[in-house]
Amino acid sequence: MADIVDKATRSRMMSRIRGKDTKPELALRKALRAAGMTGYRCHYAKAPGKPDIAFVGRRIAIFVDGAFWHGHPDHFTPGKSGDFWDAKIRRNIERDREVNTALTSAGWTVIRVWDFEIEKEPDRVVERIRSVVKQT
Repeated sequence: MADIVDKATRSRMMSRIRGKDTKPELALRKALRAAGMTGYRCHYAKAPGKPDIAFVGRRIAIFVDGAFWHGHPDHFTPGKSGDFWDAKIRRNIERDREVNTALTSAGWTVIRVWDFEIEKEPDRVVERIRSVVKQT
């Protein structure tokens, strides 16, 4: 599938996509603070995968996954965007599994939330996280 924009334009567009402190991430952190859930670290580099949010003492790692970038079946259709993107998204999914395994093996609890879940139901996401925090 040919790109509809030239290489320089595509490069500029892709460079604008954030890897951390994304809108869904910021929205989740704001919702956690509003619920009185503080004491977490952002982008904790000492844990495998560098979780977006980590309750270090409780060993809880939270990742905010973009639906397209992490291959949610309702938001990514293999074959639609071309071979490059199919391989890219497939590798992201594999990496997510590897990180989950590494964290679990190291005694961490992993929570993955989709960006659209935070957008649509932030309170439900916070309650999911709160229940895990209470259990540890």
